[in-house]
Amino acid sequence: MALSIDSSRFRWQWRVRDGFSQSPSETTPLLSPERQRQSYDLRQQRVVFPNNRVFHQDWRQVSKGYSGNRICTTKYTLLTFLPQNLFEQFHRWANLYFLLLVILNWIPSMEVFHREITMLPLAIVLFIIMVKDGMEDFKRYLFDRAINCSSIQIYERKEQSYVQKCWKDVRVGDFIQMRCNEIIPADILLLFSSDPSGICHLETANLDGETNLKQRRVVKGFSQQETQFEPEHFHNTIVCEKPNNNLNKFKGYMEHPDETRTGFGSESLLLRGCTIRNTEVAVGIVIYAGHETKAMMNNSGPRYKRSKIERRMNTDIFFCIGLLFLMCLIGAIGHTLWNGSFEEHPPFDVPDASGYFLPVALAGFYMFLTMIILLQVLIPISLYVSIELVKLGQIFFLHNDLDLYDEDTDMPIQCRALNITEDLGQIQYIFSDKTGTLTENKMVFRRCTIMGNEFSHQENAKRLETPKELDSDSEDWTQYQCLSFPAKWAQGPATVRSRGGSQPLRRCHSARMPIQGHSRQRSMGCCENSPPLVAFSSPLEKDVTPDKSLLSKVRDAALWLETLSNTRPAKSSLSTTSSIADFFLALTICNSVMVSTTTEPRQRVTIPSSPKALGMSLEKIQQLFQRLKLLSLSQSFSSTAPSDTDLEESLGTNLPTTDSEERDDTSVCSGGYSTDGGYRSSAWDQGDIQGSREGLAQEDILGSPVLGLTDPELCYEAESPDEAALVHAAHAYSFTLVSRTPEQVTVRLPQGTCLTFDLLYTLGFDSVRKRMSVVVRHPLTGEIIVYTKGADSAIMDLLEDPACVTDINVEKKLKKIRAKTQKHLDLYARDGLRTLCIAKKVVSEEDFQRWANFRHEAEASLDNRDELLMETAQHLENKLTLLGATGIEDRLQEGVPDTIAALREAGIQIWVLTGDKQETAINIAYSCRLLNQTDTVYTINTESQEICESLLNCALEEVKQSHEPQQPDRKLFGFCLSSEMPSTTAVTAVPEVGLVIDGKTLNIIFQGKLEKKFLELTQYCRSVLCCRSTPLQKSMIVKLVRDKLRVMTLSIGDGANDVSMIQAADIGIGISGQEGMQAVMSSDFAISRFKHLKKLLLVHGHWCYSRLARMVVYYFYKNVCYVNLLFWYQFFCGFSGSTMIDYWQMIFFNLFFTSLPPLLFGVLDKDVSAETLLALPELYKSGQNSECYSLSTFWISMIDAFYQSLICFFIPYLTYRNSDIDVFTFGTPINTIALATILLYQAMEMKTWTIIHGLLLVGSFLMYFVVSLVYNATCVVCNSPTNPYWVMEGQLSDPTFYLVCFLTPVVALLPRYFLLSIQGTYGKSLIVKAQKIDKLPKDKRDLEIQSWRNKQRPAPVPGGAQSTLRPGPRLPAQDFQASTPKVSSTATQKHMDDWALHRERCCRDHVGGDLHSGDSGTRLVSGKYLLELSKAEAPGAYFSRQMNVPQSSKRGSHRRSQSALTI
Repeated sequence: MALSIDSSRFRWQWRVRDGFSQSPSETTPLLSPERQRQSYDLRQQRVVFPNNRVFHQDWRQVSKGYSGNRICTTKYTLLTFLPQNLFEQFHRWANLYFLLLVILNWIPSMEVFHREITMLPLAIVLFIIMVKDGMEDFKRYLFDRAINCSSIQIYERKEQSYVQKCWKDVRVGDFIQMRCNEIIPADILLLFSSDPSGICHLETANLDGETNLKQRRVVKGFSQQETQFEPEHFHNTIVCEKPNNNLNKFKGYMEHPDETRTGFGSESLLLRGCTIRNTEVAVGIVIYAGHETKAMMNNSGPRYKRSKIERRMNTDIFFCIGLLFLMCLIGAIGHTLWNGSFEEHPPFDVPDASGYFLPVALAGFYMFLTMIILLQVLIPISLYVSIELVKLGQIFFLHNDLDLYDEDTDMPIQCRALNITEDLGQIQYIFSDKTGTLTENKMVFRRCTIMGNEFSHQENAKRLETPKELDSDSEDWTQYQCLSFPAKWAQGPATVRSRGGSQPLRRCHSARMPIQGHSRQRSMGCCENSPPLVAFSSPLEKDVTPDKSLLSKVRDAALWLETLSNTRPAKSSLSTTSSIADFFLALTICNSVMVSTTTEPRQRVTIPSSPKALGMSLEKIQQLFQRLKLLSLSQSFSSTAPSDTDLEESLGTNLPTTDSEERDDTSVCSGGYSTDGGYRSSAWDQGDIQGSREGLAQEDILGSPVLGLTDPELCYEAESPDEAALVHAAHAYSFTLVSRTPEQVTVRLPQGTCLTFDLLYTLGFDSVRKRMSVVVRHPLTGEIIVYTKGADSAIMDLLEDPACVTDINVEKKLKKIRAKTQKHLDLYARDGLRTLCIAKKVVSEEDFQRWANFRHEAEASLDNRDELLMETAQHLENKLTLLGATGIEDRLQEGVPDTIAALREAGIQIWVLTGDKQETAINIAYSCRLLNQTDTVYTINTESQEICESLLNCALEEVKQSHEPQQPDRKLFGFCLSSEMPSTTAVTAVPEVGLVIDGKTLNIIFQGKLEKKFLELTQYCRSVLCCRSTPLQKSMIVKLVRDKLRVMTLSIGDGANDVSMIQAADIGIGISGQEGMQAVMSSDFAISRFKHLKKLLLVHGHWCYSRLARMVVYYFYKNVCYVNLLFWYQFFCGFSGSTMIDYWQMIFFNLFFTSLPPLLFGVLDKDVSAETLLALPELYKSGQNSECYSLSTFWISMIDAFYQSLICFFIPYLTYRNSDIDVFTFGTPINTIALATILLYQAMEMKTWTIIHGLLLVGSFLMYFVVSLVYNATCVVCNSPTNPYWVMEGQLSDPTFYLVCFLTPVVALLPRYFLLSIQGTYGKSLIVKAQKIDKLPKDKRDLEIQSWRNKQRPAPVPGGAQSTLRPGPRLPAQDFQASTPKVSSTATQKHMDDWALHRERCCRDHVGGDLHSGDSGTRLVSGKYLLELSKAEAPGAYFSRQMNVPQSSKRGSHRRSQSALTI
């Protein structure tokens, strides 16, 4: 459909040109003959006309084809509920099976039971599920109705004002006015904001769970409106992409009446479900509505996963069907032979109305169908309902486990998938993210290097060695927060622009619950605490102790900055002073951090205050210091410079009051004071600057607002913890980010001077470029400067080529700086730090204008917009000048090493899939015990398929020589693989094996069909690290292992980049951490800490599997045992399909008498206590091996059921043989015996006994007698011609009945009891041994557990990790030590430094090998021999042979090696 928009555009032009107040008639000629008619294809793009007077006709025509804003998430309506729900339920083949039986029973010739009786079980099951589905859908209906009836301000064309309407009345093209704390009803393009800078603050917690605010900008050209937005003055047409589910991408352009275009993207789109925060008024036009919004298109609902037990159960049900078919066939053949034995038709063989008898074959076929109806209970229809109920009970106890509750975040475990709880007990592979999953994702600034000079920040490292002490301090200091920041000081106006002028915007405009900062509180299980308002602002992240040697240089650099002017340009870029200034300016400016104050939290500071004159009395200073609990007055003189005003504010005198919520918010702010009431965001109170500022007068120190106490305290809200850490680090050196607007950013220097930079462009971070840049105009020199920060793998390749420099000395210095910086980066990576490179570039006015025009065209483009934007970024981000690099620590979560050690003892293989650098991941692996110092670690990095294949072959040959051959039990790609990691606990122990591989090598493996060799190698590895891997690669690895090895997999992560991996695994677990809730929303289970995984799997996983598996086996046994009683009776009734048990008794048997004990067993039974399961993780292997429910256990139960049914039938038969009892009198003791036997069998299976268990078992047995007595006493003619009247009463008066009911169950269960006794006495099952230990007293139990663990502990490797690979020289001892993480050899390091410098000079176009390479280094971690494959000639002491790698490398690449194998 092509739509012409010329009528609206030229109608508006005609109106403006001729001054008409009304729009012209449609008959007016609007196009000149020579003018081309412009049209758009609505199949490829969306055209939005505004709903105002000028465009109303076009809006009405186009909006008909767009979805309204009414949403409907329900599955049913009143008319469709019954047929649709039945249709869905009959998708389950078991229901179809029983429906077929009901239909067969309605055929007179095959009727076995009463027709109504046959329908009852199926009707009950369908009704229960129907009620459940109906209640769930009704809740969805109520939720939809509440949302659709929510109110919003919509512009009404006729009234020319905003009118209160419902969400469901919103249409595409409507103008919507939203106020603070209102939820956005549709996807809206932002056209106006009351913020002076055209910014609208959003909280996206409803979409991704992130509580830190996001910024959305008004479309370019609309941000300078001085008054309220007028919809009637909007005469533009909007063209954008079709609705899609990509939350992070949006592109389009706005066409103006003069045919110019203005491009916009996701930065101007307000998504449905987000909340307006800290913005008084926002106005926009609706782009997508209803089910076409991005949020609704992403709402696909929970995915259905089938558990392993369910798949096993379906297979066994097919076996039961085969068994049923065999029994029915026997019945049909028996019936035919029985009738054939009569010479004449017997009296019970009744002819039809015509006097004809059925043919023998047809009669046999009818009997086959009759037997299916008779033995239908062999397929357990009630099993499905029972499983659902049991899983609900398991999830209830799982959710209420206090050990899985995190009181810091006030989050219990979330069970989002109700049907796979038992899979938690069968996990064989765990795929984990690193950042935020194994680590805290609390980024702490640790070290930095500037112009090749490294600053180690030893004082800061010492402070971080005892984080728990700092946390405890914050607890003690919480009570003094009211002294440091009184409530009265927190009230301050922040005006916003509106039609009626300015009005104060209060903190109450942001609907948040009060918090108590980051101090730990004991919530006692109560959900009273809310997450901190400011993300990434804990004391651990904010407080940075400056390096003493760098502190004085920073002061000099700040003083040098003030000397700059337009007439006096900056020094050379190689100047240390200028580089330090640019380095900290880049840390402060190059980010998207939002600035707010304690007076108005989450309100941006737009106009920095001027420094005030300082001066106060000594008594006031002493009062302030006493309140702040500072150590001494002398240290305070060197650290603070409060004014009279500030002192009065801090003491809370003569100021208005405020609520406790504002007082609480001060605890999460950064700046002059930390959360514990004392200033700790820099080392000023450590006395570090005393030496550097000797000779300065005391008045000078007091007279410089170093700490900025003259201004309100600043809070920094960042979208990532890395950005927050760098801004806090710059703040520690008094380079303070004071204000940020879309046009400007203000930085306060150490001496108090404020510099306001014009923000010309911001190129945000993305996973492809791996960097971020800002283009600013220097306020002093007027230069246009590009500051860039990003991953070293991205920045180092974009640096200016030193060879292009004409000055040889400058060239040498550049090379030296780059080499030293790279060495420091490698050092940081080996220490487990996250590295970022900082660079800059000065751009001329002409070049910038050309680039800006190019960028503007790219932004306005609708086709290939992303590619054009990427190209423009590459044009700007090149020929950079390296300033330095930073090292940020991401600390391990508490309990991670112990959890990984326990999971590995449980036989679970753990892989780490991360996008971080190789050295960082390896160091974290050692820290969390994923790798041990004695392990042999293979590192494979290559971009060549041939080399990759040869490396895999070499590694496989080595590990096969080291490990004894093991009998394979699994086939992979046609050859056998071991299902478990080769044993290393033999007498001749061999070292464990680890594998490290990068993303490029993974691409080669997937593209080169090398998966089978890769998987075969991983079978010998205790752990695998995949570094620099993309989200797609993560999911591909999970699918590869899951499908090819046919193992149970679990993925755990915390970020959006882990979603695909989480969804690909059998079980996905999300961690509600620092990166939002995307992973949680896509997961099956959500936890707050990695350590919770230990109990979740080892305890709850084991219990859930053990309970459900044994319950399923019990159901099969119960039904087969009971049905066989009817089958044996057919041999004595001529295979007529009759029964000796009343129909109602048979129904009650499964519905009431034997249904409750299995449910209680499945919910509450504990075969082993939680303490023993945690102390002995190897008990988890029983679930991995499916010991409770496998093919063998199924058939053993079937054989046992056949045997017990024989005993339960034939002992009563032999007892009452040749007697004159009727059929029901014969069937009643059989039914009673079967019930007693089945209940006693259940009692033998129970491992946990409580009063509830005993009462339920006894109650079920007694209920049988009560119901039977009542039923037999009242059923006089209810089952004509044979009625069970007074049968049970007669049996209870017969002593033979009691004797038979007592002896028969004993004989039936004797083999089972004998087998269990043998297993308990002589069995080698770990579970049985653990059950014995559980029965011991506590002291003896602890001794037994310790003895067990000593026996299970693997023997040490003699002489350390020895490798048997022969080719290659033996490494010296110092080389071996140098390759160990966190241990370096001076000689080795110097040798490699010299070689690195030599490589920079001589091997510019080649890629060398380095023992400590960051991305692809070849090193020997624990072995004694090394096989090296490298492209460039490397030091001979480290490599045994070299070979050429046919691959080109980009000039100036910082990567040292493209292929490596570590053995």
